[in-house]
Amino acid sequence: MSRRLVAVVALLTVTALAVGVLVGSVLNRPSVLAVPADTSAEAGFARDMQAHHSQAVELSRLVRDRTDDEEVRLLAQDIMLTQQNQAGQMAGWLATWGLPQSASRPPMAWVTGDHGHAMTASDEADGATGFAAMPGWVSDEDLARLTAAQGEEAERLYLQLMIPHHQGGVEMAEMALDQVTAPQVRTLADAIVRSQQAEITVLESMLAERGGPVA
Repeated sequence: MSRRLVAVVALLTVTALAVGVLVGSVLNRPSVLAVPADTSAEAGFARDMQAHHSQAVELSRLVRDRTDDEEVRLLAQDIMLTQQNQAGQMAGWLATWGLPQSASRPPMAWVTGDHGHAMTASDEADGATGFAAMPGWVSDEDLARLTAAQGEEAERLYLQLMIPHHQGGVEMAEMALDQVTAPQVRTLADAIVRSQQAEITVLESMLAERGGPVA
């Protein structure tokens, strides 16, 4: 195994352990706060970030089946496992709170204040609706490109799509930190910010080593 691959494995292992410790410490403490309402930022974040994570898992499955690059496959596998685990935690919150998994309002409707105003203006400008209104959401066209790609092209396309996707995930988690009070939600949002920022650095380095973005 190359020294570079060993470094990636070490980073991903440390990140996963940090997330587990942070989330576990909160889940083991009883919450003294009221159950969040259906229209709360806590519930909205839990639903929207689950969808955002699900797309990252889909992207990672696609590239895993289209490359023999051990480093890319390892990173994709780590993203799949981490984000599936976090999505399960968020689904568990909604069940515990007695709230439906699906929302009655559009994605990102939970965002208020300056973040909400900025997003509304952006949506009006580019016509984004539904999940496409989420920061970093990958379009159907780019998903089709990755589905059709193989080998190095698939690796580069995956890496270049995951960078803004992760940046969007960080942005959503930071929005949640500005609004939520539930301790378990704050802890996971903070873990997402820190772990995905670290992975963005890895993604950017790996993309540069493979020739940069696909035109």
